[in-house]
Amino acid sequence: MSNLVAVVTGAGHGIGKGIAQLLSETGYIVHSVDLPEVDLSNSAQANAFFAKIGPVDILVNNAGGVAGQVHHPLEEITDEQWQAIFNANVQTTFNSTRAVVSGMKAKKWGRIVNISSGAGRSVSLTGIQAYASSKAAQIAFTRQMAYELGPHGITVNCIAPGFILSNPTTIKQWESYGDEGQAKIISGIATRRLGKPHDIANAVRFFASEDSSWITGQCLSVDGGHSLF
Repeated sequence: MSNLVAVVTGAGHGIGKGIAQLLSETGYIVHSVDLPEVDLSNSAQANAFFAKIGPVDILVNNAGGVAGQVHHPLEEITDEQWQAIFNANVQTTFNSTRAVVSGMKAKKWGRIVNISSGAGRSVSLTGIQAYASSKAAQIAFTRQMAYELGPHGITVNCIAPGFILSNPTTIKQWESYGDEGQAKIISGIATRRLGKPHDIANAVRFFASEDSSWITGQCLSVDGGHSLF
């Protein structure tokens, strides 16, 4: 394990930071990357970053988000707004995965974990159309890559987090709901609490381990039971 190299994208704060910390504590050699250091939606920057690291054993595609946007009616959405969110979520995942698969194939072993969202399986509380759509695309990409890469000893799985209070954006979103809205969200979670970055990191650690070697193409909801409702 101490020789296995992991890369966690979008690791500057929140969920990504929590994942990077737990994988490091577990014993992996962890490389963290985030904006503005590297824009992984840019293929040239992504390729240059991964070329410096060399072969990667574990890739966690956590980079993404809403690109600073809020909900607007669909007819008001510009091409640029739509594409910005797809770049943040889908293009980063594609570029990073493409950059590491050759090395994983050479070793006949690899773990890829994509961080989607409950919004990709249902609807987004933000109401941002491109966010829900791009997160669903990550789940589809997970399945397709699991099918393609499985014969090479590479597993590809996905995690769909529930509401995680982990960064300024989610804190602002949470505060905007007010007491009544917050109580409604909590009542729709079986465990009656919001998630923490560590909850997601624990699931990533499992998918990165040998214990998950016969699990691939799956999307695990880590949401305190919210998806039950």
